[in-house]
Amino acid sequence: MQRVPLADFEPALKKRLESLWGTPPNLYRALANHPNLIAAWTEFANTLRNGTRTPRALRELLILRGAQLARSEYEWAHHLKMARKAGVRDAQIAALDTWRESPEFDSREKAALAIADAVTEGRVSDETYRDVMKHFDHHDFVELAVTAGFYAMVSRVLDAMRVPLEPEHRDYAPKLP
Repeated sequence: MQRVPLADFEPALKKRLESLWGTPPNLYRALANHPNLIAAWTEFANTLRNGTRTPRALRELLILRGAQLARSEYEWAHHLKMARKAGVRDAQIAALDTWRESPEFDSREKAALAIADAVTEGRVSDETYRDVMKHFDHHDFVELAVTAGFYAMVSRVLDAMRVPLEPEHRDYAPKLP
């Protein structure tokens, strides 16, 4: 059961959100109960989506993997469409739960997915860091780690507030155990 109401936005923020995302999703409407927080969240999320240099498909793989680990149907449903639009292949999506062994991912993608797993689970080992740094520089490491961390937070916030999935996204929600 939903724990916070879906609120309206202050006019300036509503205009900003619509310019960025179109109709704001329920997560943003739930966060609108705290106007300063949703304003900061919006700009941070926009930076992660549009102010980065790692490929969008790679970041969407990280987000989907984090959603999978967190069992976040909402996050998965929203980012599945974005991942496909960014060029993530359906074969990769299907193999995401076995990415370590899957031939669907190259070594660079596997290094990024290792960040997603480690950050989501709360511990990035020195071994994981060394492997990741074979494929990325410090700028990209920070970008990928922050992306994984932000979306781990998103799944936890969604769970805490029990934000309802919009009807138009229900067909994209996974059947999680």
